[in-house]
Amino acid sequence: MRSLRFLLGPLWLLCLALAVACGDPFALGKPGFQNVVDTVSLYALHGGTPVRTPSGYFIGTQGLPPAPVLIQNGGPFDFAVDLDTLNQVVVLPTGALKLGLGSGVQATTTPFDSIRIAPNGGYKRDSAVTIPVGGRAIVHSRDSQCSNLITVVYYAKIEILAVDATSRKITFLILVDDNCGFRGLEPGFPAR
Repeated sequence: MRSLRFLLGPLWLLCLALAVACGDPFALGKPGFQNVVDTVSLYALHGGTPVRTPSGYFIGTQGLPPAPVLIQNGGPFDFAVDLDTLNQVVVLPTGALKLGLGSGVQATTTPFDSIRIAPNGGYKRDSAVTIPVGGRAIVHSRDSQCSNLITVVYYAKIEILAVDATSRKITFLILVDDNCGFRGLEPGFPAR
């Protein structure tokens, strides 16, 4: 038993020295993507929406860009939009659609340009969030893995710009941070 501890001691020190020399493999790397504000239109999920129009949005990952999604095609998405009976926008995370508690939505009263970092908690993952025109929300993706195998979520902020009740089109601003492990929601390269 004593000889086993004698051998494991130097082995442990060697592992520690290698970890220090190589740096923290789980530390945030340098961001590779600039955050930009985009204007996107989606269509209500129900109630006479034109066929073949996107109702979902994929926030993206380190390797795949964000994009509107045709939900009926079965592609991955992180949130969908609908209109309630008052034509207010309803943002639905995957859990609200009974597709697993993956993504999350959090309404906020903070002005769009003042939202600088995504909060760690407070997201609704199993129910819809109603947001009026001019309202804002912070959303996060389903779990994803970075190239260093850390499991993370990606974040975005949205502001509802307009609702066309006739075509059931919802237009909003969105800024997505597709840098693995970052929560920064300002234009440019995120610092955190």
